[in-house]
Amino acid sequence: MAKKKILFINQEITPYVPETELSLMGKALPQAMQEKGYEIRTFMPKWGTINERRGQLHEVIRLSGMNLIIDDTDHPLIIKVASIQQARVQVYFIDNDDYFSKRRMEKDEMGNDYPDNGERAIFFARGVLETVKKLRWVPDIIHCQGWMTAVVPLYVKTAYHEEPSFANTKVVTSLFDQTIQNDLGQNFKKCVEFRDAKAELLAPYNDNFDFEEMGKLAIDYSDGIVLATTAVNKKLVDYTNEKQIPLVEYKENFVDAYEELYNRICPEE
Repeated sequence: MAKKKILFINQEITPYVPETELSLMGKALPQAMQEKGYEIRTFMPKWGTINERRGQLHEVIRLSGMNLIIDDTDHPLIIKVASIQQARVQVYFIDNDDYFSKRRMEKDEMGNDYPDNGERAIFFARGVLETVKKLRWVPDIIHCQGWMTAVVPLYVKTAYHEEPSFANTKVVTSLFDQTIQNDLGQNFKKCVEFRDAKAELLAPYNDNFDFEEMGKLAIDYSDGIVLATTAVNKKLVDYTNEKQIPLVEYKENFVDAYEELYNRICPEE
């Protein structure tokens, strides 16, 4: 029987960004699942700190060229691709001059959070999902890693739930340590509205979306949650348990536990 198709949406992947728990897992998890026979696709933002020449990134013209409207403004979507040779993993990059190419990651040169980090997360989520549609690839599972991916579960279960690529897709979210301190912009709720991702769905959350609110949003629309570090926000762990969503505790040797979760939420037919 064919193995499941897994879409990995990562905030960070080494060697394109410095090594952190998040970037190391961004590389290790897709590599491990591919080695176990799963068919995978992997995405991350094309942060402005990434050296395109050293990383051998090149634009995929057939996937680029779409405009995504966020807060009544058109933002061109550019898709690039590269390969991590030693891992034999191909990575697609979501790029845009305003949100990524001319910026650092989540913080500016002074160490302050970018005030439009929320818009950047929205653009990234929609950019990935639109690109997967263009690839005509149907993932059984989407695994999200990092706060930048937190809007993806909402969109998969609402705005894109009738799309053939995602109609039966299950979503897993990995929770990591807190890396942003400020809220994601006063107009985050307005900007996140898209198709069936209506304003009323966001009513239960605080108007000032911060790291914790983003975590709750991801949890509410995920089918499984993973504690990817030992220092995950306890409120988010308690929130997951209250919602009775399948939860995998932190494990150094994670592969078998993650595979068991995949099979639990998306059993073989």
